[in-house]
Amino acid sequence: MKIYVSIDMEGITGLPDYTFVDSASHNYERARRIMTEEANAIIYAAFEKGAEQVLVNDSHSKMNNLLVEEIHPDADLITGDLKPLSMVQSIDETFAGAIFAGYHARAGQPGVMSHSMTFGVRNMYINDVEIGELGFNAYVAGHFGVPVIMVAGDDGACREAEALIPGVVTAAVKQSISRSAVQTLHPQKAHALLEKKTAEAIAKCTSIQPLVPPESPVLRIEFTNYGQAEWAALMPGCEIEQGTTIVKFEAKDIIEAYRAMLVMVELAMQTKFC
Repeated sequence: MKIYVSIDMEGITGLPDYTFVDSASHNYERARRIMTEEANAIIYAAFEKGAEQVLVNDSHSKMNNLLVEEIHPDADLITGDLKPLSMVQSIDETFAGAIFAGYHARAGQPGVMSHSMTFGVRNMYINDVEIGELGFNAYVAGHFGVPVIMVAGDDGACREAEALIPGVVTAAVKQSISRSAVQTLHPQKAHALLEKKTAEAIAKCTSIQPLVPPESPVLRIEFTNYGQAEWAALMPGCEIEQGTTIVKFEAKDIIEAYRAMLVMVELAMQTKFC
């Protein structure tokens, strides 16, 4: 049995604001250690419950946050950015289930540091379904027939997961008071919760269905200003919906849609206008 773990940072225990998730800020090194310990709690429980391989994908910002020398020695780690499938790099049909940890709510929703990929994105849609990072990543996992069996993060991420994925196991390690304040578990209590929930998720692995993406999906991304939309629309196949800041792309499958999203978001970051 192989288990895939995608681990973001904003939803990690005890992290309330950007001074913890920005590598240039003073709380970042503390947060890296907390993140690594949280990953290890999940990895440990997965091996205890019969996983033969655990692949961990560092999925925050430059994606080099986890302390490789302190990760559980039996896990494999993907680290670094510029990955064709970004937060779900190397997931495939050989995995029995995926765990998303350290996740946060999508843009425009209540939750600590809620956003969708970057702060230039107001909304993302696959056909008529509004999604964030969690939903998009779950669709990619579903493309390969892999169910998302557990989501850990703040309460906003857990609510989002439960609305998208029937039967998913969730672990809320902190409750959002505002977008930059939380009521959090102590890391030791969070580790115990994550171990318990990982065991529960693996036991339910065969009963949770993959989130199957639509065929030939239409990706629509609403940006915060028109300049960002103009940059995103430079990608071939994209067009701005008249009178909006929404850029549309008709994809052949969810993988093409996901990679288009990565390029569109990167292009949109070129604008200097807020």
